Amino acid sequence: MSKEIDKTKGEILIYKTDDGNTKIDVIMVDGTVWLSQAQLCELYQSSKSNISEHIKNIFIDGELQADSVVRKFRTTAKDGKNYNVLHYNLDMIISLGYKVKSKVGTKFRIWATQRLKEYLVKGFTMDDERLKNLGGGTYWKELLDRIRDIRSSEKVFYRQVLDLFATSIDYDKKSEDAKYFFTTIKNKMHYAIHKNTASELIYKRVSSEKNLWVLQISRGTCLL
Repeated sequence: MSKEIDKTKGEILIYKTDDGNTKIDVIMVDGTVWLSQAQLCELYQSSKSNISEHIKNIFIDGELQADSVVRKFRTTAKDGKNYNVLHYNLDMIISLGYKVKSKVGTKFRIWATQRLKEYLVKGFTMDDERLKNLGGGTYWKELLDRIRDIRSSEKVFYRQVLDLFATSIDYDKKSEDAKYFFTTIKNKMHYAIHKNTASELIYKRVSSEKNLWVLQISRGTCLL
């Protein structure tokens, strides 16, 4: 297969690092990777019949739709002739990784389980090195935008203030001083944003003549 054709379809590599961890490197084209059945066999170190059986069952079970994950690429074979060969995208590559019984398949599942566990426990998972080297393309900008949105959350803001305040040896969340402190912080935050304290904002906006007294609901907070 020519190098030019490879560049149109991307590459994927599953291997073990020096410290024994499984790592997956992906070179994507237009957000995905396309591998032929022969390449899938090579990737997962499995037989053609085994890969074919898994692909067939994936379609039968409705896990993936053929028209979304299969594409024909014109490929030059060893005999010098061109053939239209079926290729499968990243969705199929990942699905096969959960099913193929081989050493590489096991490595993939270990890696995937680590990523899924990290996501469930922390709420996120990242490939630091890839992002540092712009391997994620423009996705790093999306990441920064999402982090900026999360940081602007009222819950996150008060959590950070509480973490700082809780370092005080005499901190008591039920004390009047603590209540006064957070009330003051909240009013200062409101004033910095819209030049009103919380009570002033309620006084100016609330109305019994409007739907829900003009109360607006958003995730994690209520806004007037």
